[in-house]
Amino acid sequence: MRFDLETAPANVAYKLLVGLVAPRPIALITSMDEHGRINAAPFSAYNYLCTDPPIVGIGVTDRPGEDRVPKDTARNIRRTGEFVVNVVTEDIAEQMNICATDFPHGVSEVEMAGLTTAPSQVVKPPRIAEAHAALECREHTTMEIGRSRIILGRVVSVYVDDRFIDAEGPYVKAEELHAIGRMNGLGNYARTRDAFLVIPRVPYKEWKKSHS
Repeated sequence: MRFDLETAPANVAYKLLVGLVAPRPIALITSMDEHGRINAAPFSAYNYLCTDPPIVGIGVTDRPGEDRVPKDTARNIRRTGEFVVNVVTEDIAEQMNICATDFPHGVSEVEMAGLTTAPSQVVKPPRIAEAHAALECREHTTMEIGRSRIILGRVVSVYVDDRFIDAEGPYVKAEELHAIGRMNGLGNYARTRDAFLVIPRVPYKEWKKSHS
């Protein structure tokens, strides 16, 4: 089947894209408003975009409704310029899901999920203490496109539990971290435990030799 996304409703584009752009890493973002109140919310429209400088990108849609009202995460980042991406692993998956609940204003997602926070090294918003890795970010730019805000954050500091780091690299022991990814639709996820494939990149000289 073919779908013309220039004329299709937005929900059709959403259903197709989340089914095809998968698995997606999940950013459990902690941010802070100008009064010091902490917000935690997960986003799977997320990835790293470049490494020099180190930039991550997050897509945050507006709240449902006629008015284009930003979600707390986007509003906090725009006002304070800082946030933390907490890496979501199997052992905090349920708590991450609770943080996605649309709690009334003033209710702490961190408390409702039974999580705790720990001070960041560089930015003011704290990281999730139960997360095994976190990226401290400063806003590079925010672009408003339609009913979404695309936030580019410059990673200024990284925290990783010692047991998940090979110091010789330094490399992340991703096969032991057990991050999870988002799949198509609400509630669908993928594990990375026992799921790694090793496919070495083929140098051109070797490829040419094998095809001559």
